[in-house]
Amino acid sequence: MCDPALCALPAGRRDLINVSAAYRRILLKLSGEALAGGKRYGFDPDTLHAITANVIDALDMGIQVGIVIGGGNIFRGMDAGITSDRVSADHMGMLATVINALALKGSIERQGRSSKVFSAVDMPKVAQTFVASAAIECLEKSQAVIFAGGTGCPFFTTDTTAALRALEIQADVLIKATKVNGVYDKDPVKYPDAVFYPELDYDQVLSMNLGVMDATAISLCRDNDLIIRVINIKDPENLKGLLAGRSIGSIVKPRRECNGK
Repeated sequence: MCDPALCALPAGRRDLINVSAAYRRILLKLSGEALAGGKRYGFDPDTLHAITANVIDALDMGIQVGIVIGGGNIFRGMDAGITSDRVSADHMGMLATVINALALKGSIERQGRSSKVFSAVDMPKVAQTFVASAAIECLEKSQAVIFAGGTGCPFFTTDTTAALRALEIQADVLIKATKVNGVYDKDPVKYPDAVFYPELDYDQVLSMNLGVMDATAISLCRDNDLIIRVINIKDPENLKGLLAGRSIGSIVKPRRECNGK
């Protein structure tokens, strides 16, 4: 009988299956701004296509892919100056993530793979309401699963959503996709002397205030030993290389595992 992941592939791409992939199931965290490319707002079609091509490469390797998407390319909460009410701003941000999730779904399906959107905000005519067991069923069918609507509650970021969903779907790793090559002590785009950290533990990230993810997300990962990988999603080879076992970007993991200790 044909392996489901293999059978889902076009014949010309079946050589991408990698039975020794480093991870079986991943949670990929994407910022909304990533979808805008060089624009300040909205979507850049070429960038959207390139990001979803990364996702499809992972699927073609037989890896189960969950995605949490932000909404910053559409709405950035109170920073937009539209409302001073944090609850309303966060609800607007949740709706922005649904728009982005539908855009990702459309791009993935235009490239020939199946995808499903789950929302923490109940909107059954647009997306399936999030239930972990249903999401896992879709992952096991080699569908890309996109989680929208944040946690469904205000005062929580999509970083925290990513950590929570990764734990709920029992992901092997949380991959934070950024526009730089990993974790630095300051923004390497602005500061050429920024120091790169290939390996850190959770407490170092928190104590040094490195901004990998927000403190709630890091704490969730630390308390549940969920490894975080930080990579540059702009390089089309990075995600595929990481999943094939190459040392790419930065890793945040339990202290007892750092430096062989």
